[in-house]
Amino acid sequence: MNSIRCKTRDAAFQFRMGAGFAGDVNRTHPASIEPAMNDSTNPIASPGLACLATTSNTVRGIIAGDNALTSIYGVAVRPYPFQVAAASNYGAQSFGSASFAAGQPLDVLRRGYIMVQIPAAQAAVPTKGSAVFLWYAASNGAHVQGGFEAQATGGSTDALDTVAYQFNGPADANGIVELMLKV
Repeated sequence: MNSIRCKTRDAAFQFRMGAGFAGDVNRTHPASIEPAMNDSTNPIASPGLACLATTSNTVRGIIAGDNALTSIYGVAVRPYPFQVAAASNYGAQSFGSASFAAGQPLDVLRRGYIMVQIPAAQAAVPTKGSAVFLWYAASNGAHVQGGFEAQATGGSTDALDTVAYQFNGPADANGIVELMLKV
Protein backbone atom coordinates (compact mmCIF):
# COMPACT_ATOMS: atom_id res chain seq x y z
CA MET A 1 0.00 0.00 0.00
CA ASN A 2 1.38 3.38 -1.00
CA SER A 3 1.35 6.13 1.55
CA ILE A 4 0.22 9.54 0.42
CA ARG A 5 1.92 12.58 1.80
CA CYS A 6 0.09 15.87 1.85
CA LYS A 7 1.39 19.29 2.72
CA THR A 8 -0.80 21.85 4.32
CA ARG A 9 0.11 25.48 3.86
CA ASP A 10 -2.39 27.17 6.08
CA ALA A 11 -2.19 30.81 6.99
CA ALA A 12 -2.57 31.64 10.64
CA PHE A 13 -3.95 34.90 11.94
CA GLN A 14 -2.92 35.44 15.52
CA PHE A 15 -5.65 37.90 16.44
CA ARG A 16 -7.84 39.05 13.57
CA MET A 17 -7.79 38.72 9.80
CA GLY A 18 -7.65 41.97 7.81
CA ALA A 19 -11.05 43.44 7.08
CA GLY A 20 -10.49 44.19 3.40
CA PHE A 21 -9.50 47.14 1.22
CA ALA A 22 -10.76 50.71 1.11
CA GLY A 23 -13.56 51.00 -1.43
CA ASP A 24 -14.65 47.35 -1.32
CA VAL A 25 -18.42 46.89 -1.23
CA ASN A 26 -18.57 43.99 1.19
CA ARG A 27 -22.32 43.33 1.17
CA THR A 28 -23.72 43.25 -2.32
CA HIS A 29 -27.33 43.03 -1.20
CA PRO A 30 -28.69 45.52 -0.51
CA ALA A 31 -26.34 47.95 -2.22
CA SER A 32 -27.07 50.84 -4.53
CA ILE A 33 -24.10 51.57 -6.81
CA GLU A 34 -24.33 54.00 -9.70
CA PRO A 35 -21.88 55.10 -12.38
CA ALA A 36 -20.68 58.69 -12.34
CA MET A 37 -18.11 60.85 -14.11
CA ASN A 38 -15.11 61.93 -12.04
CA ASP A 39 -14.83 65.73 -12.03
CA SER A 40 -11.90 67.23 -13.95
CA THR A 41 -11.37 70.16 -11.58
CA ASN A 42 -11.59 68.40 -8.18
CA PRO A 43 -11.35 64.67 -8.94
CA ILE A 44 -11.81 61.91 -6.39
CA ALA A 45 -8.33 60.62 -5.68
CA SER A 46 -8.89 56.98 -4.75
CA PRO A 47 -11.45 54.33 -3.73
CA GLY A 48 -13.07 54.62 -0.31
CA LEU A 49 -13.19 58.43 -0.28
CA ALA A 50 -16.31 60.58 0.01
CA CYS A 51 -17.70 62.42 -3.01
CA LEU A 52 -20.15 65.23 -3.70
CA ALA A 53 -22.35 65.81 -6.74
CA THR A 54 -21.74 68.87 -8.91
CA THR A 55 -24.06 70.99 -11.05
CA SER A 56 -22.29 69.69 -14.16
CA ASN A 57 -23.47 66.11 -13.42
CA THR A 58 -20.10 64.85 -12.18
CA VAL A 59 -18.88 63.82 -8.76
CA ARG A 60 -15.99 65.57 -7.10
CA GLY A 61 -13.70 65.03 -4.16
CA ILE A 62 -13.92 66.92 -0.88
CA ILE A 63 -12.08 70.27 -0.78
CA ALA A 64 -11.02 72.56 2.07
CA GLY A 65 -14.06 74.82 1.56
CA ASP A 66 -16.43 71.95 2.40
CA ASN A 67 -16.39 72.73 6.11
CA ALA A 68 -20.09 72.49 6.96
CA LEU A 69 -21.16 69.15 5.49
CA THR A 70 -23.64 66.83 7.19
CA SER A 71 -24.13 64.54 4.20
CA ILE A 72 -22.25 63.35 1.14
CA TYR A 73 -23.34 62.05 -2.25
CA GLY A 74 -21.63 58.70 -1.79
CA VAL A 75 -18.34 56.82 -1.52
CA ALA A 76 -16.06 55.91 -4.43
CA VAL A 77 -16.11 52.15 -5.08
CA ARG A 78 -12.96 50.14 -5.75
CA PRO A 79 -13.27 48.70 -9.27
CA TYR A 80 -11.76 45.51 -10.55
CA PRO A 81 -9.76 45.39 -12.72
CA PHE A 82 -8.23 48.77 -11.93
CA GLN A 83 -6.97 51.06 -14.71
CA VAL A 84 -4.28 53.34 -13.30
CA ALA A 85 -4.31 57.05 -14.13
CA ALA A 86 -0.70 57.10 -15.37
CA ALA A 87 -0.92 54.13 -17.71
CA SER A 88 2.72 53.95 -18.78
CA ASN A 89 3.68 51.03 -16.54
CA TYR A 90 0.68 48.69 -16.55
CA GLY A 91 0.80 46.40 -13.55
CA ALA A 92 4.09 47.80 -12.19
CA GLN A 93 2.63 50.05 -9.49
CA SER A 94 2.82 49.02 -5.85
CA PHE A 95 -0.22 47.36 -4.26
CA GLY A 96 -2.88 49.86 -3.19
CA SER A 97 -1.21 52.88 -4.81
CA ALA A 98 -3.52 53.36 -7.80
CA SER A 99 -5.72 56.43 -8.19
CA PHE A 100 -8.72 57.46 -10.28
CA ALA A 101 -8.23 59.47 -13.47
CA ALA A 102 -9.86 62.89 -13.69
CA GLY A 103 -12.72 63.13 -16.17
CA GLN A 104 -13.18 59.35 -16.32
CA PRO A 105 -16.13 57.19 -15.16
CA LEU A 106 -16.19 55.58 -11.73
CA ASP A 107 -18.71 53.84 -9.48
CA VAL A 108 -20.24 55.47 -6.41
CA LEU A 109 -21.95 53.63 -3.55
CA ARG A 110 -25.08 55.56 -2.59
CA ARG A 111 -26.57 53.08 -0.12
CA GLY A 112 -25.10 49.98 1.47
CA TYR A 113 -21.97 48.79 3.24
CA ILE A 114 -18.43 49.68 2.15
CA MET A 115 -14.95 49.36 3.62
CA VAL A 116 -13.19 52.66 4.30
CA GLN A 117 -9.90 53.54 5.96
CA ILE A 118 -9.54 55.65 9.08
CA PRO A 119 -6.21 56.62 10.66
CA ALA A 120 -4.75 53.47 12.27
CA ALA A 121 -4.39 55.34 15.58
CA GLN A 122 -8.22 55.53 15.72
CA ALA A 123 -8.75 51.81 14.97
CA ALA A 124 -10.17 51.04 18.44
CA VAL A 125 -12.54 54.02 18.46
CA PRO A 126 -15.41 52.99 16.15
CA THR A 127 -18.15 50.80 17.56
CA LYS A 128 -21.38 49.53 16.03
CA GLY A 129 -23.52 52.60 15.33
CA SER A 130 -20.85 55.16 16.24
CA ALA A 131 -20.55 58.60 14.63
CA VAL A 132 -18.69 59.23 11.38
CA PHE A 133 -16.56 62.30 10.74
CA LEU A 134 -15.27 63.55 7.38
CA TRP A 135 -11.78 65.08 7.02
CA TYR A 136 -12.09 68.18 4.79
CA ALA A 137 -8.74 69.89 5.49
CA ALA A 138 -5.71 69.24 3.29
CA SER A 139 -4.20 65.76 3.62
CA ASN A 140 -1.82 65.59 6.55
CA GLY A 141 0.01 62.45 7.65
CA ALA A 142 -2.58 59.72 8.31
CA HIS A 143 -5.48 62.09 7.57
CA VAL A 144 -6.65 62.11 3.95
CA GLN A 145 -8.79 64.87 2.45
CA GLY A 146 -12.20 63.30 1.79
CA GLY A 147 -11.40 60.40 4.10
CA PHE A 148 -13.35 59.22 7.12
CA GLU A 149 -12.45 59.67 10.79
CA ALA A 150 -13.71 58.10 14.00
CA GLN A 151 -12.96 61.17 16.14
CA ALA A 152 -13.72 64.85 15.68
CA THR A 153 -10.82 67.20 15.17
CA GLY A 154 -11.53 70.90 15.59
CA GLY A 155 -11.25 72.81 12.33
CA SER A 156 -10.53 69.74 10.19
CA THR A 157 -13.58 67.44 10.36
CA ASP A 158 -17.33 67.59 9.84
CA ALA A 159 -19.74 65.33 11.71
CA LEU A 160 -21.94 63.45 9.25
CA ASP A 161 -25.61 62.72 9.99
CA THR A 162 -25.63 59.84 12.49
CA VAL A 163 -28.86 58.40 11.08
CA ALA A 164 -27.50 58.12 7.52
CA TYR A 165 -23.83 57.27 8.23
CA GLN A 166 -22.54 54.89 10.91
CA PHE A 167 -19.55 52.67 11.52
CA ASN A 168 -20.48 49.01 11.87
CA GLY A 169 -17.85 47.89 14.37
CA PRO A 170 -14.16 48.33 15.16
CA ALA A 171 -11.45 48.72 12.54
CA ASP A 172 -8.66 46.24 11.87
CA ALA A 173 -5.01 47.02 12.62
CA ASN A 174 -4.68 48.93 9.33
CA GLY A 175 -7.67 51.16 10.06
CA ILE A 176 -10.06 49.44 7.62
CA VAL A 177 -13.61 49.62 8.96
CA GLU A 178 -17.09 48.96 7.59
CA LEU A 179 -19.17 52.07 6.90
CA MET A 180 -22.95 51.92 6.52
CA LEU A 181 -24.69 54.44 4.25
CA LYS A 182 -28.45 54.92 4.40
CA VAL A 183 -28.62 57.94 2.09
